[in-house]
Amino acid sequence: MTVIKTSIGRRSFLKTSALAGGGFMLSFSWLAGCKPTPETLELPKEWFELNGYLKIGENGLVTIMSPNPEIGQNVKTSMPMLVAEELDVDWKNVIVEQAPLNTSVFTRQLAGGSQSISQSWKSLRMAGATARRMLREAAAKSWQVPVDEITTEASMLYHKASGKSASYGEMASAAAKMEVPKEVELKNNSDFKIIGTSRNNVDGKKIVTGQPLYGLDYRKEGMLIAMIAHPPAFGMKLKSVDDSQARTMPGIKDVFTIKTYPDDYAQQWCDVDSFPELVVVVGNTTWEVMNARKALKLEWEPFADHEISSSTFWGSTVKVKVPGGLESSAQHAKVMSELSAKSGKVVRKDGNPEAAFKKAAKVVERSYTAPFLAHNTMEPMNFFAHVTDEKAELVGPIQTPEYMEKSVAARLNLPLEKIDIQMTRQGGGFGRRLYGHFLVEAAVISQKVKAPVKLIYTREDDMSFGVYRPAYHAFYRAALDENNNLIAFHVKAGGIPESPLFANRFPAGAVENYLAESWTAESNISVGAFRAPASNFIAGAEQSFLDEVAEAAGKDPIQFRIDLLNRVVNNPVGENNDYEAKRLIGVLELVRSKSNWGQDMPEIHRGVSAYFCHDSYVAHVIDLKVEKGKPRVEKVHCAVDCGIVVNPIAAINLVEGGSVDGIGHALYSGLTFTNGTPDQTNFDKYRLIRHKEAPKAIDVHFVESDVDPTGLGEPPFPPVIGALANALYKATGKRHYQQPYLGEGITWG
Repeated sequence: MTVIKTSIGRRSFLKTSALAGGGFMLSFSWLAGCKPTPETLELPKEWFELNGYLKIGENGLVTIMSPNPEIGQNVKTSMPMLVAEELDVDWKNVIVEQAPLNTSVFTRQLAGGSQSISQSWKSLRMAGATARRMLREAAAKSWQVPVDEITTEASMLYHKASGKSASYGEMASAAAKMEVPKEVELKNNSDFKIIGTSRNNVDGKKIVTGQPLYGLDYRKEGMLIAMIAHPPAFGMKLKSVDDSQARTMPGIKDVFTIKTYPDDYAQQWCDVDSFPELVVVVGNTTWEVMNARKALKLEWEPFADHEISSSTFWGSTVKVKVPGGLESSAQHAKVMSELSAKSGKVVRKDGNPEAAFKKAAKVVERSYTAPFLAHNTMEPMNFFAHVTDEKAELVGPIQTPEYMEKSVAARLNLPLEKIDIQMTRQGGGFGRRLYGHFLVEAAVISQKVKAPVKLIYTREDDMSFGVYRPAYHAFYRAALDENNNLIAFHVKAGGIPESPLFANRFPAGAVENYLAESWTAESNISVGAFRAPASNFIAGAEQSFLDEVAEAAGKDPIQFRIDLLNRVVNNPVGENNDYEAKRLIGVLELVRSKSNWGQDMPEIHRGVSAYFCHDSYVAHVIDLKVEKGKPRVEKVHCAVDCGIVVNPIAAINLVEGGSVDGIGHALYSGLTFTNGTPDQTNFDKYRLIRHKEAPKAIDVHFVESDVDPTGLGEPPFPPVIGALANALYKATGKRHYQQPYLGEGITWG
């Protein structure tokens, strides 16, 4: 049993006050607006709010708040499960509600980095344990018995010696009179009853029946519709506007220009925006606004080189050079090839790799590339804003509400406490909604027209406005001695405008002579996080290369990796290796066992991969067939070590979705540019995986673990790309170095 201080959450226990019925309430201020909407449970007549995560009705019904944005990772179900576990509540009596942003109570109300569960593992459990302790103390006082003799189970309190019992609802009022304990005990892992069991998505019925959940669903009386027009190419700015025709069209209220971020605005890391000035059309309906936008006569002109100030995620301020010019993919390819041929910035060096390569019996060299990618969330960017002189009310899908609250306050010149951001469920994020310029745009537009406004992007807006996954290039070299032992390894990786290199990940630590170099190239095309940032490329490249090295060494690809990892376990090179070799070995051994690796399977071609990111370990084996001249993934075997699995059914869904996502992007997707203009602005040209192309089966296996939960939303995405590339090689005899793999003019069969 773990004993933890409640000091993290004690600031949130704001007051004790009398209720109308004579009870008491210990509450978080933001729970006052909670409106539970159970579909089958009878609402209580009175709620007793014990802390910011939960409140209990006199009938035992419990409302648990989910603090983090929901982008499809199912934290709206899994995070309340942590509270419910320590509260010892019957899950069937739980209502889950999305919490609004409240920075005075919470930290890291953010969906990104696969850390929602890991960062809240103890604080959420503490909230449940604190409320349970107060309920026990209330029962002990009522029954005049020691609190240590009070037990709980399924929303009930028991004193076994006297035979007394009471529901949580019966004791909720009295519990609110208890002092908040200075420390509480958390359950042992072996005592979990909810954590580790599958619980259906709390929004599942609403999703499949089409009930309002998403930002695009949000409506408010008197709300206007807004759309923006932005430059047709990166590297351009607004020159002139002729809106005379648009203003006369039906339903149009106003046409004007805005600067999302003024020239003197100090941008945060999440204020990514490539277009300094936008044209806005506001009207009554989406259709009317779309038609008026088409009637605008706009002129654009190139902008010159300039700098912007921006803060990093960690708070430091940096100057970012934004070059002028209209960039094209052919130019990008040339720049990346040239930079890859030069020495990069040495990030890590072990031993003497230069000497090792000179004396090598065999050297393997390969280069890998990947294009820009658009996020293509199912729900395009949108946000509601109602800005007055006194406050700003904002509602919509955003991954970074805490950060965007600061951006809106600074942009509108309003105090932080006057900004109210409410989170809807999001129809996809994948990193795109980390960057909230569209939220700021909505706020600025509402302030200008002095009315509630809903800003809506079309699919074409979404794909041509950025923010994108960078384009990448990686060069690898491996040296083998006369006995086919790996004696040196060299990686040089970079991108436009960010590098994908993780110098301290495997095989760092496994090779005596190791060199990692990095480089970047400037660009005016806006980029940002894309599901498993940087890992989504480098894992596929690295794992493809390691397979080729294993083949050159005449070794089984799984055993080759395990042998290298055993070196890290027994005699590691260097001290900065940021992975646990035993856990990476664990997923390789598990996927080898579950996939029956080595078994002869007619017409099936197999590839393997394993990778560490976001503190988790994932290995894939892909079974691929060639049908009618085209590759077809028959089955994906996946082994995952993400620590304790909170909600198995949700975890399996994440792994399945990540695997399909990785396969689809690796096979089909790519964004290219001609003179600064994206060549693909809708799904007629930007290829995504189709339902019939998804794997026929995905088997997911989790390593049993007592380690606190680690990331899961992103880790299954990167390694599946390498497994796919290796399976394609087995099927065709051809290695694949350029993504998308089916964009290389390959003839199958």
